[in-house]
Amino acid sequence: MNKKQLLSDLKSDLESRRDIPLIKSPNDVVFGDGNPDSRILFIGEAAGYWESVERKPFVGQSGKLLIKTLNEILGIKREDVYITNIVKARPPENRDPLPEEIETFRPYLDKEIEIVDPKIIITLGRFSMGKFIPNVTISRVHGTPKLISFLGREITIVPMYHPAAALRGTTIMNAFKEDFIRLKEFLDLIDKSVVKEAKIEDNLNQMGLF
Repeated sequence: MNKKQLLSDLKSDLESRRDIPLIKSPNDVVFGDGNPDSRILFIGEAAGYWESVERKPFVGQSGKLLIKTLNEILGIKREDVYITNIVKARPPENRDPLPEEIETFRPYLDKEIEIVDPKIIITLGRFSMGKFIPNVTISRVHGTPKLISFLGREITIVPMYHPAAALRGTTIMNAFKEDFIRLKEFLDLIDKSVVKEAKIEDNLNQMGLF
């Protein structure tokens, strides 16, 4: 079964639940969206108003900033990455997600990550960062890649400010953009390393030593 079908089945399962906070009908579910084969997965916090209307993560003002920054700095389109949230519904009045809500949605997020199997997870905001890197402040670690073990595999986590925070002030906006520039440098470094390893392998094959 391919990744798209697995994600579709997972979404259908969540839509059928009536014992999960914030979900009273299938229309309350705001599931992940994007390319399930992407090496990059973005995780935000929870759906806002426009996300609950369109049932798609990051389509409001913060989403527009995220996609604009992706295009301008990384040269990547929205459909090239996979985007989801810690909580797959809208908390009332866009309040912060509660610990019990985060925990209830956790198995669905974990399964999403397992299916997409990304190489890099970019956490947007302190709640998604806390899932992987607890007991730190985002102001101290934002933009710094960290290799962790998660669900039996190694994944690079890059914590970043939530774009909604960037929209509220120039200082965080500048940090948000600078972190994307650092991310581009990190991705370029990974790509160069892969190419270098491939060339070494080709040479060894030609020499009959691999």
